[in-house]
Amino acid sequence: MKTYFTSESVTEGHPDKVCDRIADAILDETLRLDPLAHVACEVAATTNMIHVMGEITAQGAPAYADVIKRTVREIGYDESNVGFSADEATILLNIHEQSPDIARGVVQTEAEKQGAGDQGIVFGYACSETPSLMPLSFELATLLCQRLAYVRHMRAVPFLRPDGKAQVTLEYENGVPVRIDTVVLSAQHTDTVSLDELRFTLMDEVILPALPESMVDKNTRYLINPTGRFVMGGPAADTGVTGRKLICDTYGGHGRHGGGAFSGKDPSKVDRSGAYMARFLAKNIVSNRMADRCEVQIGYAIGVAEPVSLHVETFGTEHVSRETILDEIRCREDLSPYGIIQKFDLCRPIYEPLSCYGHFGRNADFMPWERIEWH
Repeated sequence: MKTYFTSESVTEGHPDKVCDRIADAILDETLRLDPLAHVACEVAATTNMIHVMGEITAQGAPAYADVIKRTVREIGYDESNVGFSADEATILLNIHEQSPDIARGVVQTEAEKQGAGDQGIVFGYACSETPSLMPLSFELATLLCQRLAYVRHMRAVPFLRPDGKAQVTLEYENGVPVRIDTVVLSAQHTDTVSLDELRFTLMDEVILPALPESMVDKNTRYLINPTGRFVMGGPAADTGVTGRKLICDTYGGHGRHGGGAFSGKDPSKVDRSGAYMARFLAKNIVSNRMADRCEVQIGYAIGVAEPVSLHVETFGTEHVSRETILDEIRCREDLSPYGIIQKFDLCRPIYEPLSCYGHFGRNADFMPWERIEWH
């Protein structure tokens, strides 16, 4: 039976991703000053305005404006008179300390009793479609966006601007991806390039180098800047907010998502640390051939150290019983917030590189939750 599945990814210049990166840059700089800081940072960006708000409790504060401007400039918003730039944007700060009602459940005299920073459900996913054990449709969409950003930063395609997005639709036969059916690529550009030149160049410099030849054929469709014009982009065209590209942060629509965002949150928030552990579990389960596909759900209650639930779904691909898999998890891993933070050494400034192109798989292959440890 043939089925089709589509995943999307976006570039670092997408307005929501600009906000995610600013939030994680602030988190990293705060953790450099105080590894035990509690950070819940939200960002909104619109035409020449960046609003940073949230709760930060730390021994010292970074130079917020400097961090924000550096981040925006590195993304590529450094032109004047285009509606959004590092030097022209007004920066608004509304930051206060964490609520004592929340803090009392998280900050404990004995670290081992540290409770979850909030109630929440988190999911982790892995499958055998790629060497990274990530879904192929999402990996290919992400590769397109990374390639788009690369040729822009290298000035190989001088008419590109930072905003962009991609979609890849795969055709599956009996659950196995066999070909790329449709590719959608939208790239912000200057008003000096013709549509024909843009489409030809993006096909030659971005799409063909990024996609495996074995997966494309004469029937693969390519939709490049399908509206025909994408000059105005980024926060000047569409207000950005942290946490609005959750599926681009995880698995491209494969598996479920608990609803909590990652960026701007310190690891006491299980939305982040719990999701990293759930991915670690799912990846190790698939790597050890206990199943070909695996989704792990963990449930937490605010102020409570141990999870309130643990669930494993293997979609009928298991090679051992799910009870055996659950026993293996319980035997091997500490799923408390403190246990996860210690296992992965999460109180470090490691988060900004994850703010775009995904927190799992190839973009995070240097992160501890991507390790294969079970043998």
